[in-house]
Order: sequence, then C-alpha cells, then structure tokens
Amino acid sequence: MKISLTVIGKTSNRQLADAIDDYKSRIAHYIPFEINYIGDAKSTKGLSQTQQKIAEGQSILAKIEKNDTVIILDEHGQEMTSVNFAKYVEKLMTSGTKKTVFLVGGPYGFSDSVQQRANGKISLSKMTFPHDLVRLIFVEQLYRAMTILNNEPYHHE
Repeated sequence: MKISLTVIGKTSNRQLADAIDDYKSRIAHYIPFEINYIGDAKSTKGLSQTQQKIAEGQSILAKIEKNDTVIILDEHGQEMTSVNFAKYVEKLMTSGTKKTVFLVGGPYGFSDSVQQRANGKISLSKMTFPHDLVRLIFVEQLYRAMTILNNEPYHHE
C-alpha cells in the first residue's frame, strides 16, 4: 500500500517544512509515502467560504483516483490513541487497498463533494491547529504508527 497526504497550499514555515521532510524520509523506510500539495484556490477575495470550499474540493477530487481510500483529517472525526491509529493503518494495509489518501483541507474545511467521497474521517485532536502544524502532527503520528507496528522503541506506553 502507498500512503499519500494531500494538502491545500505549501507549508509556509521553513522550520515546520524541515521537520515534515524529516518525518517524510523516516516514513519512507517503512512504506511508500508522498505529500501532494494542491495550490490555493485562485482569486478567493470575491468568493464566499462555501465557494472557496467548492473550488478547493474540485482540486482535491481531481487528484484522487477511483480506487483510492480517502480519509479526511478533521476535528470532528474519530479520535484515537497512537496505538489505535497504528492498528487503523495496519487494517488499511491489510485490506487490499493500493493507496490511502489522507486529506488536510483549506481554512474552511471540506466541500460536501469531498466529504461524500471520503471513506473515513479521523481527528488528530478536538483542538484547532494551523494547517502547517497539522501536517507535522500527522507525519509524526504516521511515523510513530510505523514504529509501533514494527515493535521499535520510539513509542512508550
């Protein structure tokens, strides 16, 4: 299985971008992993929040293949511990899915069409974080999941 993290816009903070790249390279030792950056919706000044979500949603859906498993990262999704997330990833890996795409939306969340396409929704926290930080938290948790699944001493209970 291949895992992809698809996000709206580039990571603007250089220190966070470096940390994300570090975890990205660590994850690659366990599983094929990539981060796909989708450009911000153009000319958003005149757009409502709903219109911006729709524009971003169209860009997201254009990057998703028919057979991809799509998981939305959303504060209203299912919360889980790191160990439970590792089990969740393991279940995806053994389900026959060729590619799982985790999505981080834009500032106003996901359009209805993206929500309908999603196969699941998980929460990294009930708190709201800047999108750049969500990316770092996700890649760290994915790396942690890989070490848990491989019985490596990164995670402590």
